[in-house]
Amino acid sequence: MTINTSIKKALATITFAMASFSALALSPAQQGMEIFTEVKKRDIGWGDSKADMQMILSNEHGQKSVREIKIKSLEQENDGDKSLTVFDKPRDVKGTAFLSFSHTTGADDQWLYMPAIKRVKRISSRNKSGPFMGSEFAFEDFSSFELAKYRYNFLGEEQLGGKDCFKVEQFPVDKNSGYTRRVVWVDKQEYLEQKIDFYDRKNSLLKTLTYSDYQKYPGNYWRALSMNMVNHQNGKSTELKWLNYSFNTGLTEKDFNRNALKRTN
Repeated sequence: MTINTSIKKALATITFAMASFSALALSPAQQGMEIFTEVKKRDIGWGDSKADMQMILSNEHGQKSVREIKIKSLEQENDGDKSLTVFDKPRDVKGTAFLSFSHTTGADDQWLYMPAIKRVKRISSRNKSGPFMGSEFAFEDFSSFELAKYRYNFLGEEQLGGKDCFKVEQFPVDKNSGYTRRVVWVDKQEYLEQKIDFYDRKNSLLKTLTYSDYQKYPGNYWRALSMNMVNHQNGKSTELKWLNYSFNTGLTEKDFNRNALKRTN
């Protein structure tokens, strides 16, 4: 066998191997799904949690108002998480409570208790894109992340704040979502969300959420202690500052029902 023949055979083998690899390569949709499967996988098993939160509202002139909030969360094995958000301060919102049952598929169940009229109001699917308590977060932003609620498109890799990140588009499956898509940056080391760009129903950039000051808790669970949502269309922003996280505190299903909403005072 001549050298040229040997080279040709070797090249043919390499070409065949490369073609086989390409056939097995993931599509952008599969790559995006795989990345967020890992994001979800790394945040399973925390059980339940409690935390305090400050919600800092800033208007377009930089004027600020602060709300103090307590949040409880309960992990579900075969469904989305449950959460109860209770406002403590200021006086005009004290006792207001928000209960959310996230679901892996389909519309979430959400209720808002308003102490002034002693009434529990169910948040309809059509209203979940509306602002949550006057903030730049929507009701749908307070649902737990569930894989099946989006379609995915891997956009590539990009550095953000000195971190190597995956960049992925998410397209909400829910027709009532206020977003046509979200673009998410996830760091490659810990698979933590670093930034999300939200696009409105006209596919214009609406808001940007930036996560910072991540802290690792026992059990290898990470939480961002600061989440800043900036609305590019109205100049307003809302920052969430998280304090006093605790896990596996003994919360049960009875702490997350409509009766629990009225027990907040």
